[in-house]
Amino acid sequence: MLGLIGGTGLDTIEGLAIESYEDIDTPYGAMSAPIAICTLNDKTIAFLPRHGENHTIPPHLINYRANIWGLNHMDVTDIIAIATVGSINDDLHPGSIVIPSQIIDYTHGREHTFFEGKNEPVNHIDFTYPFSPSIAELIHKVSQELSLDVSLGGTYAAVQGPRLETKAEIDRYERDGATIVGMTGMPEASLARELTMNYAAICPVANQAAGRGTSKDGISHHDITKKSKGMMDEVLQIVASFIRIYGH
Repeated sequence: MLGLIGGTGLDTIEGLAIESYEDIDTPYGAMSAPIAICTLNDKTIAFLPRHGENHTIPPHLINYRANIWGLNHMDVTDIIAIATVGSINDDLHPGSIVIPSQIIDYTHGREHTFFEGKNEPVNHIDFTYPFSPSIAELIHKVSQELSLDVSLGGTYAAVQGPRLETKAEIDRYERDGATIVGMTGMPEASLARELTMNYAAICPVANQAAGRGTSKDGISHHDITKKSKGMMDEVLQIVASFIRIYGH
């Protein structure tokens, strides 16, 4: 089954029907919200809003382990994560969409593994390529067919949040090779890998990162939120097109 992790708005996809909500008890505590089990074109999809039903959970307090465990418990094998980002690379402007291929983890203090040597033995997973190439390429293919401004590749800098970054931090991430910056990519991606789930991300660019372009003198969170909502139509177009050909 395909799982979607993201914000609200999924129910606006034409033809999509929510069949039920699954409130799952996990060994790691409560999930962000019940999982919505949906159907579209005879496909079943599991949807989870990572920030909660009313977007009240900040990035550093999301129970990533419970979320991924719960999706796996519902037999989700492939995950598409929708995650708004800021652009570090000058070639990526607000309004564009990135499907990243790499990730650098700058987060700290988050429960980031199922294999702590307690209930589960330590397992050193291979994480050379954190995003599933086959899913990422299929997302890019349907995006091209929709004639949307979507680029395949790039490196996601996963930061702690909830505050936005300093210019010096963004300069550092750029030196490290990052092209976009966001707050939810880790440990979501690595936890999915630990449970052998395929994982890819759709990252709408809502703003230029601190000290870059229109954000040279500062960043307005209000503007980020407004831009993010404005881009959801394109993201949902991509998701709907992906679902229609998923599994074929």
